[in-house]
Amino acid sequence: MSQPIELSLEQQFSIRSFQTQVERMSREQAQEFLIKLYEQMLMRENMYKSFIKHQWGLESNSWSQ
Repeated sequence: MSQPIELSLEQQFSIRSFQTQVERMSREQAQEFLIKLYEQMLMRENMYKSFIKHQWGLESNSWSQ
């Protein structure tokens, strides 16, 4: 990976839209939003780990039971 990964134009637009939305939040709303966002990130990470383990056959057949 010698080349830096760049965001698409659509992703850059999404970030700008997100920034505008966050700037309009109160401090309390922003804090609550960050906590929920972090929770979703952890859940996504767990899903990815589970999918990879399943694809690579690193877990028991708990899904097929």
